Amino acid sequence: MKHLMKRVTAVEILGNSFFLRVHFDDGTIKNINVEPVLYGELYGPLRRKELFDKVTVDDEVGTLVWPNGADFDPDMLYLWDDYVDVFATQLKHADQSGRKVSECA
Repeated sequence: MKHLMKRVTAVEILGNSFFLRVHFDDGTIKNINVEPVLYGELYGPLRRKELFDKVTVDDEVGTLVWPNGADFDPDMLYLWDDYVDVFATQLKHADQSGRKVSECA
């Protein structure tokens, strides 16, 4: 993955969905559907809307975070369309096999 060093500056939840409007430090705004990657120990619990809706921006690291420790690399969010399919496949495979994502790459 390219390292762009992007930072998330703001986030909005779009309706009653798993879509987020993510604002970046270069002024770019992206609407991102994170539902395809909500699998496994870390991301699976975010399927519960009451947890998902607690997303915030961690200003220190410049990315999205949730109270359960889930987060996303800001560069991956910026390039979401390029990486979502691979990431979703890895997470689903790890979830089904009980392995860590790094073991499924």
